[in-house]
Order: sequence, then C-alpha cells, then structure tokens
Amino acid sequence: MIIHSKIKDYEVVMENNTDFLNDLCGLKDSQFVIDEKVYRLYSDKFSSIPEDRLILIEAIEHNKIIDTALEICEKMTEIPAKRNVTLISVGGGIIKDLTGFVANILYRGIKWIFVPTTLLASSDSCIGGKTSLNYKKYKNLLGTFYPPDTIYVCPIFFDTLSEKDFKSGLGEVIKFNIMAGDTGLTNIENNIDKLLIRDHKIVSEFVLSSLEYKSKFIEIDEFDRGERIKLNFAHTFGHAIEVVTNYCIPHGTAVAIGMIMADSISVKRGLLTDEVANRSKQVLLKVIDIDVDLLNVDINDVIKAIRKDKKQTNDSLAAVLLANNKGLSELVIVYDMTIEEVKYSFESFFDDYTNK
Repeated sequence: MIIHSKIKDYEVVMENNTDFLNDLCGLKDSQFVIDEKVYRLYSDKFSSIPEDRLILIEAIEHNKIIDTALEICEKMTEIPAKRNVTLISVGGGIIKDLTGFVANILYRGIKWIFVPTTLLASSDSCIGGKTSLNYKKYKNLLGTFYPPDTIYVCPIFFDTLSEKDFKSGLGEVIKFNIMAGDTGLTNIENNIDKLLIRDHKIVSEFVLSSLEYKSKFIEIDEFDRGERIKLNFAHTFGHAIEVVTNYCIPHGTAVAIGMIMADSISVKRGLLTDEVANRSKQVLLKVIDIDVDLLNVDINDVIKAIRKDKKQTNDSLAAVLLANNKGLSELVIVYDMTIEEVKYSFESFFDDYTNK
C-alpha cells in the first residue's frame, strides 16, 4: 500500500511473520529505538543489534516530551554517517511520535523506518505523518509532519498486547467503521466478537481497511487544514478524558468514550438518530473496560482540558460530530458547542457505562 505525500511517498508493508526484522537488524548506519517492553518480549529478534546502536525507552506519555527526543538526537550524532543514517523505531504510538519528531529535525530530515507493534499504531497513527509531543500538561502541543519511509505491520505483535491495550486499538478501528456509515457500522457489528478474540485474519483485514479509509483523508489534506480535521471525530472529548485521568485511560479507549459523548450531543441536536447512536454505543461499550472511579472527576476540569486542546481556535468550544442521513454519514465541524452540552454528554456516558 503506497501513501502519497507532499513530503515523500511511503509504503505500508503487511508482514505475516517477523522474519523481516532480520534484514532490518543488518542495515548499515542504523539506530534502533525500541519500546523496552517490546524488546523484552522479542529480545531474540533483536540480538544482532550492536549495543551502541540501541536505545530502549519506556513507552509512557510522560516520556513523550522534547527532552527524550533530544536525548535520541544526541545519541545519533555519534554515528559518522550523519544524514545517511537510518532511524528504525519499534513500538506503539508513543515511540512513533518521538522518533518521527527526531527523524524530522535531525539534519533537517533523515531516513526513518517504523515497525508498529500495537493495534492502535498499526491501524491509525502509523500513517499520516503527524509527530506529536506533550508539553507540560498539554497533550500533543508540539509536533511536525514527517512520515516514515517504510512501515512494516506485523499482526503477530498484537498477540502479546494486554487486553487493555488491544481494546484501546479497537477503539480507533471501530471509529473508522462508524465514520464510514451504515455499511461500516454493520461490518463492525458483525465482526466485533472475532476481533475481540484476536482472530488474525479478521484483525488484519480491519487494520488494512482502517488504513485505506484514513489514507483518503490524508492524501486530500495532508497538513490538517480542512478535510483531515474530520478524522478528529471524538478526539476533542477523548483527549480531555486522557488528561483529566492522568492518562490512566489509554488513547483508543478515551476516543471510544468520546464517540459516545459526541453522539449524545449529535442526537440532542437532531443530527443523528437514536437508533444509529445506540448501535454504535453497544459496539463501543464492548471495548471500554475501565475503573469507573477514574470518571469521578470535576466536569469543569474536562471543559478546561477541551479548551486547551490544540484544535480549539477561539473562546468557543469546537468539536467534530457525526451526522447520519439514510445510512450515509457526514462529519460536521461545529464551533458552538456549549458547556451544558459537554456536561450532558459526560453524564450520559457515565450513566450508560455504570448501567451496562
């Protein structure tokens, strides 16, 4: 699968086994940055990497900061090849954001290969070129656009994901299908149980279809100025949930919660039917598995987090909402969301989740 970019075209390669790692480990003038948990699980696959060409990082939100990126840059300046160096990163979205940022700013751009090991990164963030770093308490405030040269997706890595992380990835997979309208919603309804048991064939099909759906938006609007903004459906709420729970709720799960919140506002505004919202909710609740005490937060903190989200452009509250008409979905960007609507949507989700 080729993604067309104004920066550079790049390729997504689907792999059925981990043999491709042997070739990557043998690349000359390369620097590896690997999620330390992934390295422990698959250490035999990386045994040939020289110690001085290996950086292990704990993939947590608190490490997705400029200081970590600069530490990687410092290490890579020791490689004589300079601009001919290849950065190879293995891990989920946090590793992708850090290494993509480094690949962009070091020597004004170096070759970068990414191996996503989470369902979330493989089905969503591996394409599109966004690199995002957290700054102080602000999520993804710093960032650039810089895609990898090659992305290798190997679903075998998903077998060792925790249930929490796997379901987080399913949150984004479900999002793309809900955005696609009645056909997509029906498809996810029919396959959610097979996805939950990690059926390799079904998971691979949905990873590829998710990337194909997303690629249409990013090829039209690579730099997020118009059409691509619609991919932020539910993210206004999801990012706020992540912040107020101190990232105890993972991204894809927070987005799944955000979809239910967004849909409740769409129904209240007459944009979405109760039937579509309820069908979506039933699928989403199957992948939301959180400690309900995490949601005992001050709703005013949720609203403050929304106001600090980078997608907000003025004092009004903006969000991407779903509208549905005769099975066709439309994503609508609204700039007049009220505090009362946010409170209503949060309380509605809390009731739905505690009573499921």
